[in-house]
Amino acid sequence: MTLEEKISHLQTTSMEQARAEGNAIIDSHREALEKVFKDHQAEALRQSETRIKAETTSARLALNQAAAKSQLEIKRRLGTVQQELKDKIFKEALSLVEDYMKTEAYEDFLIRCIRQAQEFAGTDEMVIYINPGDEKKRAALEAACNAKLTVSAEDFIGGMRAVIRSRNVLIDNSFKTQLRNEYDKFLFLGGDGIA
Repeated sequence: MTLEEKISHLQTTSMEQARAEGNAIIDSHREALEKVFKDHQAEALRQSETRIKAETTSARLALNQAAAKSQLEIKRRLGTVQQELKDKIFKEALSLVEDYMKTEAYEDFLIRCIRQAQEFAGTDEMVIYINPGDEKKRAALEAACNAKLTVSAEDFIGGMRAVIRSRNVLIDNSFKTQLRNEYDKFLFLGGDGIA
């Protein structure tokens, strides 16, 4: 082998070895970059999934808050409308009571209430009150029940009240009390039985 052949062979071998080492370095670097890229992709995917979950939770919370606010507003409006209707119903009921008080049936009702109070009191002393608006009926009621009646200073719409002081008993058949009791108990029930 001549010197030139040796140099050429040495050069070829060196170049192959350098290319092999260079390719190995490039492959190693490529693998490292691919690993960094895959790690970066995985981290970006985790971050995006976390962000999506956070945004979904935030959106769900905002939706729930909006729904709760709407429900409260609906309940408030419903309560206002129900209160207006309740007041209207009892205003009409009062008007019907006033019409009833102009009938003979009302006088019969007063007589029945007075007699029941007398029966309940027995021999105990009792003060029987009638409404100031019923003062014109006083004489007829006293004659029908054989009792002394007192015109109340308080307007209790209609009906009668009686007091048995010896027993601390109040017999209250006044329309004012009965209407107030019904007003306090009155509820609007929905079709499903929920107030």
